Amino acid sequence: MAQSGHSAVVVGSGPNGLAAAITLQRAGVPALILESRPTVGGGMRTAELTLPGFLHDICSAIYPMAASSAFFKSLPLGDFGLEFIDPPVLAAHPFDDRSATVLLRSFDQTVLEMGQDGSAYRRLVGGLRSIWPSIMDDVLGPLGWPSHPLDFARFGVQALMPATLSSRRFPSFRGKAFFAAMAAHSMQPLTKAATSAAGLVLMLAGHAGGWPLAKGGSQSIADALSAYFRLLGGVIETGVEVTSLDQLQPAQAVLLDLSPRQLLRIAGDKLPSLYRAQLSGFRYGPGVFKMDWALSDPIPFAAEACRKAGTVHLGGSFEEIALSERNANDGRISESPFVLLAQQSRFDPSRAPEGKETAWAYCHVPNGCPVDMTEAIERQIERFAPGFRECILERHTMGPAGMQSYNANYIGGDINGGAMNLAQIFARPAARLSPYKTPLRGVYLCSASTPPGGGVHGLCGYHAARQALHDCFPGAG
Repeated sequence: MAQSGHSAVVVGSGPNGLAAAITLQRAGVPALILESRPTVGGGMRTAELTLPGFLHDICSAIYPMAASSAFFKSLPLGDFGLEFIDPPVLAAHPFDDRSATVLLRSFDQTVLEMGQDGSAYRRLVGGLRSIWPSIMDDVLGPLGWPSHPLDFARFGVQALMPATLSSRRFPSFRGKAFFAAMAAHSMQPLTKAATSAAGLVLMLAGHAGGWPLAKGGSQSIADALSAYFRLLGGVIETGVEVTSLDQLQPAQAVLLDLSPRQLLRIAGDKLPSLYRAQLSGFRYGPGVFKMDWALSDPIPFAAEACRKAGTVHLGGSFEEIALSERNANDGRISESPFVLLAQQSRFDPSRAPEGKETAWAYCHVPNGCPVDMTEAIERQIERFAPGFRECILERHTMGPAGMQSYNANYIGGDINGGAMNLAQIFARPAARLSPYKTPLRGVYLCSASTPPGGGVHGLCGYHAARQALHDCFPGAG
């Protein structure tokens, strides 16, 4: 483990670990990344999971938060081969009558397409859209005094509402279901406070920057970030398992792209008892059961809009989606789960052999759930795309145990790095003036278990690195 000459060590090379290391290196602090797996990426990896020539994103697939992230936009990643592709329809929500409600990059076109729900959408999202650029950094950062307090308060009043209440603003069942699916990205019961925040952020991000996919697969994001980091002079070592903080000496700053449970494992009795208790009480949310398919043909969605969408929300009515999310949090399985589906090869031909397609989907299940959801997920797809099963050449599945085995940060299959309930949206993983600082001098958490939480945006790593620069390297750029 070559650490001489490196003032900072970052453990983990997911989007937040890479962001932390880049932020340090750009400030002139020599940084070393240690990654336990053979390749970098964390949730940004692509592999032939089904058949040769079919490229599947193992975890993350669609990137509304990366497209909106101030950190990502500050980097010249296009110079390192990263290209984002915007589908014509950002997200579609089909119904049993072969219709669909859609999210488009154009706000006005979205309002128009929503028909009788358009006025409600304009009232809910329109006012926030104008202030989103001024509050985005505060919303996607640690709790503190916002730069635009009144605008932030306007957002907060709506964001703190349970999705069950916000959905009532829509007059039709279509609008209610559309908002429910957006809010369900929180992986929380829709009756909980602040579940509206997930829906609002995703819709605002869509109008601001789209819901793109990465050409060639999510691995291209990791490759671009790591190539840029190396150009800055950073060093990456793969295949290095960190089992103790003692391995990371004599670095002045250690940044851990790890879950609280992993911090407890490697820090042991070095942590004060109160902080250990706080980390032990950190709650993890539902897990996911994830599937990939190699397909002979495009998914035959009955609703034409779904064939043009990068993301498709499969859940039918508000009530059905709400039940699915409540069940996942209450330890029960849904016969008709809410399914989040992406069809990257529709817009990126490099993902599959000529004339063939790939598809990617998951549903929420209880944390650590061992139940095989293959039949339930495929039944939901077939419901809105009759003939889907006839297109399947091969499938690959990963339940919560498989997800955690692939990435130790996904405790029980929780891809958000911890439950996104009201208490843990900002006070994650513990209530502290800086959520990134641990009580150990020079040791920081920079994973999705810190604000702003899950998603590929790099902001947990960026904010943690800024804190480390302030504390450990006050003279750095």
